[in-house]
Amino acid sequence: MKVLVVDDDVVSRQKLQWFVKSFGYETIEAENGLVALEIWKNERPRIVITDWMMPVMDGLELCREIRKLEGTQYTYIIIVTSRTNTEDIVMGIDSGADNYITKPYSKDELAAKIRSGRRIIDIESRDLVIFAISKLVESRDYSTGNHLDKMRHYSKILAEYFYENGYHRDIINAVFIDNIFLTSPLHDIGKIGIPDHILLKADRLDDQEFEIMKTHTIIGYETLMAAATKGIKADYLQMSAEIALSHHEKWDGTGYPQGLKGDEIPISARIVALADVYEALVSKRIYKNAFPHDTARSIILRESGTHFDPMVVKAFLAKEEQFIEIGNRFKTD
Repeated sequence: MKVLVVDDDVVSRQKLQWFVKSFGYETIEAENGLVALEIWKNERPRIVITDWMMPVMDGLELCREIRKLEGTQYTYIIIVTSRTNTEDIVMGIDSGADNYITKPYSKDELAAKIRSGRRIIDIESRDLVIFAISKLVESRDYSTGNHLDKMRHYSKILAEYFYENGYHRDIINAVFIDNIFLTSPLHDIGKIGIPDHILLKADRLDDQEFEIMKTHTIIGYETLMAAATKGIKADYLQMSAEIALSHHEKWDGTGYPQGLKGDEIPISARIVALADVYEALVSKRIYKNAFPHDTARSIILRESGTHFDPMVVKAFLAKEEQFIEIGNRFKTD
């Protein structure tokens, strides 16, 4: 990631650059706001650290210009200043700065400010990645659009039940709930590697076709883990990878691809498994009509302890009114 360092004082600029480089970032330098703005237009660094008082164009003017031009790709801006009164800080924030650091500053303080910016940029990148990949799945299988929206809400509701009741407290927290909502739409990403004549077949798959279809779990896992290893902090991709791999595992060990049993199956995958099946049951497909909620409920109850984790089924029963409400909210002609 590139960081643009802007300061008219050569010594101060070199100090900033040295610190930023020591944190592992590539730096670009500019001696005033006008030069910095041209560099920013061409290079689009995601983080800008700029002095306030500079000739030609000062730091506040630079902030305002970046905000006018940045579009959908956010730039995190840190103002460096010797001003410490509240009015000046408010003026800086109103001009578009995200953070500020007062002179003299320490290396650790600067590092903390940059980490704050990196978190915001990573969150933006995360959401864009998930959206883009989800749309890729959707482009292969026209029936998945509403399916993805509904099942992510079902998954979140189930996870919230576990959190509210203290189950799996060592795993399920607010971050887990956010991640399962964000990443559950990626559960079938591996289907991008399944041939159309199998993926879009209206009739029942034969044994050989089904074996090929089952490989979507491994393809999805390998794809998402490859992405996760490239991230600075990619716990959400790791969760999505385990869901992609294990959402067809069954509580009694008869699922695929690994034949995991009981608690061997990640809790995220156990939650998504029920959400995925419920949504498929209550939705119309080219090979079936939609089942009413009561029929889907009976099927899930019947498969508690075989297909589904009984605790996830318990969560479903506790939250079934919300399941119905979500289904109605996303219902389309």
